[in-house]
Amino acid sequence: MAKTFAGARLRRLREERRLSQVDLARVLELSPSYLNQIEHDARPLTVPVLLRLTEAFGVDASFFAARDTARLTAEVREAVADEVESGAVNASEIAELAERMPGMARTLVDLRARLERLSTAVGRRDDAEMRAPTSHEQVRDFFSRHRNHIPVLDEAAERLAGEIGVRAGETRAALVRRLIERHGVRVQVGEQPEGELHRYDADRDVLRLAPHLRPGQRAFRVATVIAQLEFPDLIEAEVADAVELGDPDTRALARIGLAHYAAAALVLPYRAFHGTAERFGYDLERLADHFGVGFETVAHRCSTLQRPSLPGVPFAFVRVDRAGNMSKRQSATAFHFSRGGGTCPLWNVYEAFASPGRVSTQIAEMPDGQRYFWIARTVSRRRGGWHTPTKTFAVGLGCELRHAERLVYSAGLDLADRSVITPIGSGCRTCERLECPQRAFPPLGKSLAVDPDRSTFVPYPVHP
Repeated sequence: MAKTFAGARLRRLREERRLSQVDLARVLELSPSYLNQIEHDARPLTVPVLLRLTEAFGVDASFFAARDTARLTAEVREAVADEVESGAVNASEIAELAERMPGMARTLVDLRARLERLSTAVGRRDDAEMRAPTSHEQVRDFFSRHRNHIPVLDEAAERLAGEIGVRAGETRAALVRRLIERHGVRVQVGEQPEGELHRYDADRDVLRLAPHLRPGQRAFRVATVIAQLEFPDLIEAEVADAVELGDPDTRALARIGLAHYAAAALVLPYRAFHGTAERFGYDLERLADHFGVGFETVAHRCSTLQRPSLPGVPFAFVRVDRAGNMSKRQSATAFHFSRGGGTCPLWNVYEAFASPGRVSTQIAEMPDGQRYFWIARTVSRRRGGWHTPTKTFAVGLGCELRHAERLVYSAGLDLADRSVITPIGSGCRTCERLECPQRAFPPLGKSLAVDPDRSTFVPYPVHP
């Protein structure tokens, strides 16, 4: 069993609670010198000490686990990619920073993002490497920081769902009734202006929905309006607490994102959805049929089941198009999505386009050795007739391999068979796999072995 060293996290937690080492040592029934050694990683956390810590601080044991370090390490590596390439810093220094001083590591990642925004403000708009994050990217990062779970909205939506009688098969009727009886808002289905899926007219108290929306889509949009009308203070409080949402447009987009989150929690109440997901083995297509919503909706909802008292499988969720662009990405795992794009072409999320509508699975291993079990399938949307444009995406849902046996998709698979593992990375520019034949860019911080008398299958051979 691996030893757990979590000195920096313990020290940060103690300081946040304004406890001295002597005070905490007394609570944990340890000597101050022993606690000091734990905080400086001279001693590991033992199981008895860990149990006392979770009881004393009211945190989950996973707070002290090392698995989140992998994602933070990858984020730091990407933030200092130029320094890695020049040899100014190396991989071991980055890993040590993320493990021992996670607060400093996170500050470094945030500082890099701020420098990108500053560079754009002073005119370097043509420099792709210094591009400032868009409002959508900032909101996406906001949800990632919360591990895609907003407790206050989830709980409020679940209470409201119970109050108005939201149940599988009766969801839309219950939501429409709430909108009429509580807010006097009528729902009309009819042709909308070109491209509009819904429009809420607050002056006339009318919610208009496009006729081609499926029942689950109509329910979601009704739920979104209810969330905006009934949870404005909760939504505003979340936005106000997020200092990274700086400009008005980004805050407005965050409010929409939070309303969508609450709508999903209203259509798919936490306990009901969690219990059914566990019973169905997270069979996404079966869950979609049971609750009357789409595949992408249940996949995304599965990634939000992180209530400490009733956790689901911790998932990473992603949606990509054929060109590799990520339009959605959230993670409750240590899996790191490259902030600069250029994800791994060996990932099965991209293979999903070769078999539209069919679920594919993959056991993938990241460069740090962490293994994940991935599910991927395409989803398509269109507005109506034969000549109308269609949107097609691949949706992926991944969890650490140790959780895979809880999923119906792992039935009959040998999860310990190394021969079926696919080595992937977060992106070619920052990936550490030197022998990858699919690499699109030279590895950072390595000297290329340029030899006119020799060729290799690997596109960018490096000196040993």
